[in-house]
Amino acid sequence: MSRIGKKPVELPAGVTASVSGQTIEVKGPKATHSFTATDDVTLAVEENAVTVTPRGKSKRARQQWGMSRTVVQNLVTGVTEGFKKELEIVGVGYRAQMQGKVLKLALGLSHDVNFEVPEGVTVTAPKPTEIIIEGTDPQLVGQVAANIREWRKPEPYKGKGIKYKDEYIFRKEGKKK
Repeated sequence: MSRIGKKPVELPAGVTASVSGQTIEVKGPKATHSFTATDDVTLAVEENAVTVTPRGKSKRARQQWGMSRTVVQNLVTGVTEGFKKELEIVGVGYRAQMQGKVLKLALGLSHDVNFEVPEGVTVTAPKPTEIIIEGTDPQLVGQVAANIREWRKPEPYKGKGIKYKDEYIFRKEGKKK
């Protein structure tokens, strides 16, 4: 039995969900998102909750049960609160600034990096060493954060680079004489 799958997804005030076949569409104050589940699970909207139940006892049905419930929960969270990732830039001369829909990054390379911000995500740089990525789709927010971090991953000796706000960088000891 899936402990996550058993729990119904509560729909807060202002959020509506409609099921047509295997597709669920969630509308909220921030956005509208939809998800198409596999044939291994059944989606149902009852009162102010969405329930996901497996169709059978196969291993795949049980795997899809918990995953589908989590995706529906993320849809509801996305259309109400949204998702947020925070990045920190560590290093002398490393900085970021927004110019319209382009994030300009100075990361010690011979040129500045111009990162085009995709649709559905808002990126802000309140300080030169801080980047905040917000959006309603958790996959897109995480992917944009990973793409920005990819330009200069934190290194283990001085800790320079782009890191997540809550990330711990394992530090190594340098050369000894």
